[in-house]
Amino acid sequence: MGVITTTVLRYPLNSSKEMGEDFVAREEPLEIRVGGRSIAVTMRTPGHDRELAAGFLLSEGLVRERAEIIQIAPCLGSDAPENTLNVFLSPGVEIDFKSLTRHVFASSSCGLCGKASIEAVHQHFAPIDSALRVSEKVISKLPDTLRNSQKMFQQTGGLHAAAIFNSKGGIVVSREDVGRHNAVDKVIGYGLLENQLPFDAHLLLVSGRASFEIMQKALAARISIVCAISAPSSLAVEFANESGQTLIGFLRGSKMNVYSRPERIRRGRSQGK
Repeated sequence: MGVITTTVLRYPLNSSKEMGEDFVAREEPLEIRVGGRSIAVTMRTPGHDRELAAGFLLSEGLVRERAEIIQIAPCLGSDAPENTLNVFLSPGVEIDFKSLTRHVFASSSCGLCGKASIEAVHQHFAPIDSALRVSEKVISKLPDTLRNSQKMFQQTGGLHAAAIFNSKGGIVVSREDVGRHNAVDKVIGYGLLENQLPFDAHLLLVSGRASFEIMQKALAARISIVCAISAPSSLAVEFANESGQTLIGFLRGSKMNVYSRPERIRRGRSQGK
């Protein structure tokens, strides 16, 4: 579903050009509606769309638990029902559409500084107080486990991935998408729809860099340890410190940079909370 073939003209080194086929990741828009009202359009790789919508609603603070979602279904009244999802919430759920944080933070002209952005998120999600500790050896093995789960990346080389791990390094769920934030929405959306939240005894690993928005989504799912293969942004580091999260960057082999809350990382074999 997430991969298609396309014609490509190859130029091998020191050889004549040749026609062939290549795999590329699909990228299509997904419109998310709540009760028929459009709240977001994101470019994504089709697949696990219900999880993407659920994760988005959770990270935006529109829902808190599985029971608040009655149904997530294609919007048959849309011009593109395969790319439009309608979410129906329980009657008692009050929706403040103006509070959508993505809309607040998306505009560079909004005048918010980093501190104000963090405080706005904390109005929805309190900082984490977690006693979780995980072995350094366990953390070092997470990238290989994630890589082995990236089936579409192995075909295309063009997809991000996110995965939730338990404290012993076992993979709970992994998802791929052209958008790194979408991949995170999908794994936390899985947790919401499968009644596995909060992920307070788990770790999140993302295949690229760690941004402010990824840390926000992790906080919504109550994830206290966030790992990234690449670098974090400055605001991600600030957010992690303010939110009680352990942030690890440049996780490659036995090497890692710990930017906040290093007390959760210990040597030896893994323990739970």
